[in-house]
Amino acid sequence: MPDAPTPDPQPETPVTRVAALPAGALEDLLAPRGLQVRWVAAGAEIPGTFWGAPEAGLIGTTLHVRPDTPVHSVLHEACHVLCMDAGRRAALDTDAGGDDTEECGVCYLQILLADRLAGFSRTAMLRDMDAWGYSFRLGSARAWFENDAADARAWLDRHGLLPSRDWRRGEIRDSGLV
Repeated sequence: MPDAPTPDPQPETPVTRVAALPAGALEDLLAPRGLQVRWVAAGAEIPGTFWGAPEAGLIGTTLHVRPDTPVHSVLHEACHVLCMDAGRRAALDTDAGGDDTEECGVCYLQILLADRLAGFSRTAMLRDMDAWGYSFRLGSARAWFENDAADARAWLDRHGLLPSRDWRRGEIRDSGLV
């Protein structure tokens, strides 16, 4: 089971920042899933951030980001919204909550969505999760995803968030939130 990431210990942590993505990439991925992206000026406070800047902020279905926000942070928070029920989503402000199994589902889903984000990939997501400090029993995000995430897959499947096709190809269904 993944532990929650710790805040960025050093701003120079080598992870992909949203400024490195093609213009509109986040909006293209997230808007069809009912999420909005609000850009905050470089150096400004990020509304709704749980861990503090430069982490993404979350209020309702709006993700708040600035150019130095890590891509993994945006996708993680987006997946929290996608994984929660409508009641929790309506009251959402900063802390997504959820239990440990849901957190596993969120981490798994963010890895899948990474392949759908222009300018990013599953490989980059796994690398960035390790660099940022996500921790897994098997020692890496890749090892967890490939060998120890049955509970995450089962949770996503139980909530109708899994694609019906081959998981290794990372396909996500095109209907609904995901």
